[in-house]
Amino acid sequence: MKLLFVAAFALFVLSTLDKADSSAYDKIVYHSRVRARKEGTNVCALQQVMGTKKKYFSTCRNWYQGTICGKKATVLYECCPGYMKLDGMRGCPAVAPIDHVYGTLGLVKASLTQEYSDISKLRPEIEGSGSYTFFAPSDEAWKLLDDTVRNALVSNVNIELYNALHYHMANKRLLTKDLRNGMTVTSMYNDLGLLINHYPNGVVTVNCARIIQGNQVATNGVVHVIDRVISAVGNTIKDVIEVDDELTTLSDVAQDSNFLEKLGQPGHYTLFAATNEAFESLGSNVLNRIRNDKEALKAFLNFHLLDSVQCSEAIMSGSSYQTMEGNNIEIGCDGDSLTVNGIKMVLKKDIVTTNGVIHLIDQVLMPDSAKQVMELMGSSQSTFADMVSELGLAAVMKPEAEYTLLAPLDVAFNTEVMSMDHSLLKIILENHIMKRKISLGQLYNGQLLETIGGKFLRVFIYRTAVCIENSCLVRGSKEGSNGAIHLTRTLLKPAESNMFEMLKENGRFKIFLSLIEAAGLTDLLKQEGGFTLFAPSDKAFAALSDSDLMLLKSDINVLRTILLYHMTNGIFIGGGLEAGVTNLLKSLQGSNLKVLFDKGNKTVLVNSVQVPESDIMATNGVIHFVDQILYPGDIPIGSMDLLKILKRIITYMQIRYISGFKYQEIPLTFIKKVVTRVIPEVSVTKVTRIIQPEPKITKVTRIVTASDVSRIDANTNFDPETLTKMIQADRPRRTPIQRPLAGSRRRGIE
Repeated sequence: MKLLFVAAFALFVLSTLDKADSSAYDKIVYHSRVRARKEGTNVCALQQVMGTKKKYFSTCRNWYQGTICGKKATVLYECCPGYMKLDGMRGCPAVAPIDHVYGTLGLVKASLTQEYSDISKLRPEIEGSGSYTFFAPSDEAWKLLDDTVRNALVSNVNIELYNALHYHMANKRLLTKDLRNGMTVTSMYNDLGLLINHYPNGVVTVNCARIIQGNQVATNGVVHVIDRVISAVGNTIKDVIEVDDELTTLSDVAQDSNFLEKLGQPGHYTLFAATNEAFESLGSNVLNRIRNDKEALKAFLNFHLLDSVQCSEAIMSGSSYQTMEGNNIEIGCDGDSLTVNGIKMVLKKDIVTTNGVIHLIDQVLMPDSAKQVMELMGSSQSTFADMVSELGLAAVMKPEAEYTLLAPLDVAFNTEVMSMDHSLLKIILENHIMKRKISLGQLYNGQLLETIGGKFLRVFIYRTAVCIENSCLVRGSKEGSNGAIHLTRTLLKPAESNMFEMLKENGRFKIFLSLIEAAGLTDLLKQEGGFTLFAPSDKAFAALSDSDLMLLKSDINVLRTILLYHMTNGIFIGGGLEAGVTNLLKSLQGSNLKVLFDKGNKTVLVNSVQVPESDIMATNGVIHFVDQILYPGDIPIGSMDLLKILKRIITYMQIRYISGFKYQEIPLTFIKKVVTRVIPEVSVTKVTRIIQPEPKITKVTRIVTASDVSRIDANTNFDPETLTKMIQADRPRRTPIQRPLAGSRRRGIE
């Protein structure tokens, strides 16, 4: 009776613990009790995986899905820990008797652990005084142990079995609320550590063994039943990698960075270690490329590593976990198998180390950051990927250069597109490949992106969308080692002409353009800038006669009011408008246009008028075609003649009439004044001057004989000219070299 009182008091103390001090395990047990309240007092609801003996105090998610690890689970009702049934009574009204640790092992049906405690001479210790925590393997756990190992333990009863059981014990009482995530409990075998993990879903593990029944209080401690026999841990993750023959390639690759050194340091890691066969399936070319790129190698290795310990027994359904690379992977389970990103690839799980746990996988995990840009494309962009390769664009992209792909989804490649001439399709697809790497966060409004074809694409940023020319991005942007990829639903149509040129070439907007000219607004459609134009086709004016049009043109303020109401400052394409709400766009006239975008059927309404054709890109904006005239609802009409005209072409609204109302002049401040400066052409004549060389003079020494000397009478009076002739008489005549005078040199025109 005294023992029953002590047990009841102990359970009372546990049940009245402060809620803030309760653990995830305690909370999940409490919810299990709530789910089973109709079955009677102190009954807990558990889920058991069909075809197995595995039972869980399950989370709400698993409970309502009715599955554990994707397998159907049946509901069991059992007595909550510490309670028991009484014959003839509903529920579990009796408190389980309290005993020492040895006796409690029998109470929780850990009979083999109790037996081994007896034959290993541990029994006297756990029957005596003290305060112990015993992580007791269930009978099923012992049976799962390799027969050779178990027989070796049992046969060597003097030391091995005793040491093995001591490793399952701590020399103080630790309830589940005391077992904190990431803590290390000192065992009673050589003070080796027991690695504790306490997960948000209520699962508590010891060296990755799950506590399946916890908090069975004893007079000298507490017993927690676990689902496997645990062994001593002394190696780090680095130590395991360096000695495991299945991980030699991983060891070599990890040596290329400081990754292996990090795995030798204290921490709480989960490593998905790719085997040698996994690396072989990757291919030597890809592996060598990654190893030669330090950033890609770092990302590749860190993508296999979590900064937390995720034991397989804690995984009850798929959950997303952030890797050390920064992006997430999904770890789930399929029956007894672990899955990564939905794929069964774990060959061996729960290799426990002093700084975490290792799961061996038969496929490498490739992060986007280690991929080249063409490798980023998924199944929904397969047509674009195929066409880029088939048309030779992939070959143009250099591995050492960076690119950004604007990849249309497969739905964009309809029959019309696929039947195009390949040379034309190649030009179109060139506009989907940018010359440099641009992440989603680097895009800004008004940005110009240069394509490999030499075109420039404009970026538009809206409240709920990012658009490039006529196409808005959809979810799924990725960044690789040499580029980025952004997904679109439609092919891009870069602008080639301004609004005026496009409307004139179209041929269906002659009346609108004539009115624009009459209003003096032609330059507005030609000038640079960014405008949105709801352009009324000739169909919108079909009800008007020539005299009606002349009446419209007769009052320039009326004409400008109507025409400028069709135009806004800023480029607004359909996909950039927020769906399901009214988008107010201020027109150049001053009043608001009310624009609705239906995301389902991709249609645009302006003032309730259907836009039959939208997103016609121009170099100075975007044009949406309409077949009705738009009119500002806040502006009345003061002329009956004008009212009659407008009523014939504006049918979506009632126009107010106020006799004598005069339209105000609208300042055309938005039209850029172009000043043309004429610079007169200066005619320049180039002259080539030919300079002749200096004449050569040959000096001759002449021997004069007596017969050559003429006698000159000194007394004779000679003028200088006569004297000169006399001296030169009888001498050989020298042909003079003609040297042109400066003023008479020849001139030539080049």
